[in-house]
Amino acid sequence: MSELSFTCLGVRADRYAAAPTLLFRLRISTPGPDRVHAIALRCQLRIEPARRDYGPEEAAALADLFGERARWGSTLKPLQFAQVSLVVPGFTGETEVDLPVPCTYDLEVAAGRYFHALRDGEVPLLLLFSGTVFAGAGGFRVIPVPWHKEAVCRMPVAVWQEMTDTHFPGGGWLRLPRETLDALLAFRSRHALPSWEATVEALLARADETGPRARLFPGAVARPVTERTES
Repeated sequence: MSELSFTCLGVRADRYAAAPTLLFRLRISTPGPDRVHAIALRCQLRIEPARRDYGPEEAAALADLFGERARWGSTLKPLQFAQVSLVVPGFTGETEVDLPVPCTYDLEVAAGRYFHALRDGEVPLLLLFSGTVFAGAGGFRVIPVPWHKEAVCRMPVAVWQEMTDTHFPGGGWLRLPRETLDALLAFRSRHALPSWEATVEALLARADETGPRARLFPGAVARPVTERTES
């Protein structure tokens, strides 16, 4: 069988998925006459941040990932985005398939913070392929997908924003440790607050009046955020 080639034709948000999902349209082709019975495909998606420019506002939002802009020559390294699998149905010559990629809007994840920081333009992505090809006429041959197979994708930032707005319209995620979440629940219950938004606003107002926020949760230990809250 002639060697496979991969091309990413585009990407769109899956508006009907139960969770945030991007659909990458792939064209897979082989110039040979042999039929491909199926491909057990694996794809690693990587963000290539050095392959685009950034405005001042974006640079400031990316400081926690890459440091000050003066250091970006050494810190602007690729970021792991996702790793997914797909069974490609049989074809001869060429086929097109959608590669679903579940996403997170969790700002504790480096990829999530990167996407959140961008205002417009495109996200430079690299799709790295591996897996197994089942091919051949009159029988099966098992052939590995070469590790050097890859495809470039320039995903519009607007596609990511559309996806997040579909599932989290006008909002985002906040992750907190369990004891802090318990303290928030207790505060919300004591004050009969109708939502998490009202709870946070009440706490911010109290912080402005009383000083350090540590006073809001006597006995609580400060630590990095790790738990999500929902309204």
